[in-house]
Amino acid sequence: MAKNSVSAQNQAREDEQVDSLFDVPAAVLCAFCGQADCAGCSPADTNASGVIAIVPWERPGSGVFSRLFSTAKATTIGAEAFFAALPDGEIPPAMRFAVIAELLAVISLAAVLIPLAAFAAPDIALALLHNPAARATALRVILLSVPALALWMVAAHVTHGAALDVGARKQGVPPQRRRAVRFGLYACGWDLMAGPLGALVILFSHGIRSIGTLVDATMRAPGKSSVAFLEGVHRLTPDKLARARRYGTFAAVMLAIVSALVFLAALGVAILF
Repeated sequence: MAKNSVSAQNQAREDEQVDSLFDVPAAVLCAFCGQADCAGCSPADTNASGVIAIVPWERPGSGVFSRLFSTAKATTIGAEAFFAALPDGEIPPAMRFAVIAELLAVISLAAVLIPLAAFAAPDIALALLHNPAARATALRVILLSVPALALWMVAAHVTHGAALDVGARKQGVPPQRRRAVRFGLYACGWDLMAGPLGALVILFSHGIRSIGTLVDATMRAPGKSSVAFLEGVHRLTPDKLARARRYGTFAAVMLAIVSALVFLAALGVAILF
């Protein structure tokens, strides 16, 4: 009887060893919410970006411009899905994305507007060509305006994200300061896709019919992104969401006014000095 019991135990051990060879590994669970499909809901005081980085820019293994435009398209055409699941993470990668996106957006816009301005005012263009002092002034204005405008747009987007977080905290939810900053930095993808360079990328990658979709997406991206961020990250109900969003709207309006004043002041300084 004891011999049969030992034999049965040995057989059970052998079966366990065989079964272990074919076991499917358990799903990796988020340490914060316990969900296997979590896109990254860790608290704002951690450095984790979730199990799987949903931000193409933060994925290793592909080229800079491929990751840049994949992320820009995700923030614009797929704004709701992107910002609703925006994971927490490091600021420097998002900052690099924002600066590159805004510089390309401003440069591409200048590359289109300057020839158009020369065509619309040929006398002024010829005067600039034949006047070294005027040409130097125009070049100085361009060299100062491009990086200044790009950095200002980065700051404006971050301020918008921070305003949304303030509005959410006023509704009694925990702060998500770093995610709010990342929201603003990745929102710079809107400007890249709304500019001539973004339109060219969409044109050559998806065809002429996709331009209409892009235009509609760029117009709706700020509103959709704000709602998705407040719903997905801050978990606000519709009534609280509407109140929290007012802070972001107010910040956007004030930034537009300040942007115009700063731009005019900077232009005047560059021309005078």
